[in-house]
Amino acid sequence: MKKKIWPYFRGHLTALPVLLAYSLFIASCISQKEVTYFQESPDNPQRGKGMQAYIPLIQSGDVLSVVVGSLNPEANEIFNVRNMATAAHLNYGAAGGAGGRIQPIGYVVDEEGNIDVPLIGKVKVDGLMTDLASKTIRTMLEKYLKEPTVAVRFVGYKISVLGEVKNPSVFVVPEERITLPEALSLAGDLTIYGRRDNVMVIREENGVRTYGKVNLTSRELFDSPYYYLHKNDVIYVEPTKARVTSSDRTLQILPLVLSSLSVIAIILTRVL
Repeated sequence: MKKKIWPYFRGHLTALPVLLAYSLFIASCISQKEVTYFQESPDNPQRGKGMQAYIPLIQSGDVLSVVVGSLNPEANEIFNVRNMATAAHLNYGAAGGAGGRIQPIGYVVDEEGNIDVPLIGKVKVDGLMTDLASKTIRTMLEKYLKEPTVAVRFVGYKISVLGEVKNPSVFVVPEERITLPEALSLAGDLTIYGRRDNVMVIREENGVRTYGKVNLTSRELFDSPYYYLHKNDVIYVEPTKARVTSSDRTLQILPLVLSSLSVIAIILTRVL
């Protein structure tokens, strides 16, 4: 009797891990079409040719780096001292790094849209592009400096990437333009469980918050108003159903397997 029962239970016992692995595999199956970027649209393969680059405008609350150069080095230091603390921020990377978030120091645009520049005082920059702001400040400095040069840049231009990406974080952008694919690349790309057909971009400008959906698997992405990211945009990558199902199935199946093993162990101890 014992010799007949033992092979029966032993066969079922060895099959349990296989059944568990198979269940998890079925729950997490993802097709190639779901993870392939920029697939051609049959109805319009020429999409993306009419897209326009995003050009940010200076707004109240922005922090600017104003670098002044002239034939007088000592005079230049008066203007550039505020920029010294911002130099570390003018590169790609997670905000603050390992040492925590650092508050950038520069020329802060006040509520009236002005920055306070030494010698010339208040300068209206609200609504201007950085190159036009540079020209405005340079013209005003010609009264005090010989052949001045001025370069205005954004400090603290950042975007946030959350959800199913390899390295979710807040990233500081040195340029004045970054695309959605570039931002996702900074975050290490989407994981295999990230939904590429429904990426959300949360944008807030002039007190209005909008929620845009982008499909990375289609070339229609290049025509989207969310292809070029704006300052302080938040990107959220939603998990796929396979991710949720896989987690749920694991939590559901594992207790059953453990319970089954316990029952089998009890039976075997009594039979054998």
